[in-house]
Amino acid sequence: MKYQLQMEINLPRARVIELFDNQDNLHHWQPELKRFTHLSGNPGEVGAKSELIYLMGKREITMIETITLKDLPDRFAGTYETKGMWNSVDNQFIETSPESTLWKFDTEFRCEGVMMRLMAWLMPSSFKKQSLLFMQRFKDFAEAQH
Repeated sequence: MKYQLQMEINLPRARVIELFDNQDNLHHWQPELKRFTHLSGNPGEVGAKSELIYLMGKREITMIETITLKDLPDRFAGTYETKGMWNSVDNQFIETSPESTLWKFDTEFRCEGVMMRLMAWLMPSSFKKQSLLFMQRFKDFAEAQH
């Protein structure tokens, strides 16, 4: 499953990138994230791997993030893997004016196993809804830092 989302952020691109590229800010817009642990590679650089632990309902979900592209301020991409699911995310940041940035978010999900495939097939809108929620939270956080 693939989809693209976009959101306008009312801040200069340099400020958006400054906030986005700081792992200390993750908890502001991803409250489900309970722990972020660097595993290997140069932190924040291509090839770096990190473990992310999220609390989803009453379950903990562990994901491994691998940074696959870092060409900021234009793009940042990575993969996120957990049992039964692989997710690729490509973030693009486009300056639409000196005070506004368009955030384009391209993602692909691949599911393994009958349950995960069935969930993705039956509820594709829930994946988009979660992505939009993360994007909206980041936008709200970033604009509040103005």
